[in-house]
Amino acid sequence: MTSDSSDSSGILLRALLDEVSGELGALDPQTVGAAWAVRRHRFLPPRIWVGDGYEVCDRAESPEAWLRAAYADAPAVTQVNDGEDPGDGDRWPSSSASAPEIVFRMLNMLDVRPGHRVLEIGTGTGWNAGLLAYIAGAGKVTSVEVDAALAAEARDRLRAEGLGAAVVAGDGAEGYAADAPYDRLIATCAVRTVPRPWLTQVKPGGVILTPWDTPWTCYGLLRLTVDDTGTSASGPFSPHSAFMLMRNQRAHLRLFRDVVRDEHQPDESETSRAPWDVARDDLNAQFALGLQLRDVWHTWHENPGVDGVETRLWVATTDATSWAAVDFDGKNENRFTVWQHGPRRLWNEVEAAYAWWLLHDRPGPERFGLTLTTTGETPWLDSPEQPVPAGGPE
Repeated sequence: MTSDSSDSSGILLRALLDEVSGELGALDPQTVGAAWAVRRHRFLPPRIWVGDGYEVCDRAESPEAWLRAAYADAPAVTQVNDGEDPGDGDRWPSSSASAPEIVFRMLNMLDVRPGHRVLEIGTGTGWNAGLLAYIAGAGKVTSVEVDAALAAEARDRLRAEGLGAAVVAGDGAEGYAADAPYDRLIATCAVRTVPRPWLTQVKPGGVILTPWDTPWTCYGLLRLTVDDTGTSASGPFSPHSAFMLMRNQRAHLRLFRDVVRDEHQPDESETSRAPWDVARDDLNAQFALGLQLRDVWHTWHENPGVDGVETRLWVATTDATSWAAVDFDGKNENRFTVWQHGPRRLWNEVEAAYAWWLLHDRPGPERFGLTLTTTGETPWLDSPEQPVPAGGPE
């Protein structure tokens, strides 16, 4: 480890810290110290994928570009297609090094102190585990990684840097009971439900911090504090973050293959609610809908001029039993054709969820929270006494 700021990585790191501080404000000195001691580029593989198109960036071929990518405030994809060669097919990210800004933001929110015992879910490259180990101390951090190959690589990097963090290959949803209880638990992958073992493995007064996801949208961070009895935890959401979903909570659905069938005879109706109100740019609206409609997802189909449809919003349940489509003809922005199939009237549910959000003055994630117990979880608005209504069948 080195704190030398005169080499190329040091120059880039200083610029990165200035950029991140401009977004977050002054960083905790221990976070800054960890960033200098645990250099990000030492935890990235020689081949990464960058940009929206997941272009290959290889250190051997383009060392300067690779180093710049290592210290850009952007995620670096470190594995595609769960490690399988996609050939000429589509690439999709299956592991990544998160953007430094969100890493530092979460470290500040987690409030790790020297001597804290920390459990990390999702080791990835090992960089975040290294930062945690530098702050908490040797022997205080356990990190769980579902991909055994990634776990082995991260373990080697941490050993090479002299950082005393234990890396375990396993299912992060189960936590790691052998080193429990923990003062802090942090996930670097998003969850749709908080795994119950996390609650039972964190001390009373301890903190659970995780990115949040719903089938509707991936958005928000959830910070829970465990109560004095250790049987429940509660806390607020905050905006920010976009993380890959925990592998065992993924749902691999493709609308036309898995939901819509030739024999379906949908019911036709009309709506005055524009589909883009609920599913375009307003992340506050999408977050609120996701909390209410926990098993509903959507996708857009641009269909210029075909069958008189310019744009279609598809909405479906994750169990593929109900779906709806809302059509915009490219002309009339006051009336839209609705098609619905299955036991649930999904568009009606979406409209009701959106109306509730409007009624409560368009709240963002920071007004929402969640209470977790050993038997379930309840999202709420403003306080636990005001639970968020749940969509779905009566």
